[in-house]
Amino acid sequence: MTTANAKVDKENLLYRMGFLTRRWRQVLDGAFQSLGVTDAAWRPLLHLHHMGDGIRQKDLAASLGIEGPTLTRILDQLIAKGLVERSEDASDRRAKLLTLTPKGRTMVTEITGKVSALEHELLDGFSEPEINQISAFIERLEHRLQETRSRLKG
Repeated sequence: MTTANAKVDKENLLYRMGFLTRRWRQVLDGAFQSLGVTDAAWRPLLHLHHMGDGIRQKDLAASLGIEGPTLTRILDQLIAKGLVERSEDASDRRAKLLTLTPKGRTMVTEITGKVSALEHELLDGFSEPEINQISAFIERLEHRLQETRSRLKG
């Protein structure tokens, strides 16, 4: 690879990572169709699972990077399917707390099982050192991105 090509690759790296992320989500969406959940549904379920029951709706929206009204529409659908429950926060009646139902927990188990199988399939051809190297790179890149966001905010 020439120096000129290395520069072009570096300039396109974040674009390519974004493209890779979109393609990964398309694969996941296809895999989850059999479960009857879309991108709009499985992401909040997984975030709620990882954040824990009883989180505030606004915290879930922040974690997902979406606006409150958008999340409200998604949650209404998840509640109608019996996957999530919404309740009032006793300390702040305006705030809403979210909990996975037993059916929602089962769905999360099915989702994480499919994700795990797909990850295994995709990463099977890569060595442990390669995976560790890219993981370390992504962690450093995330840190730099956070620094940049903080600097730009203020």
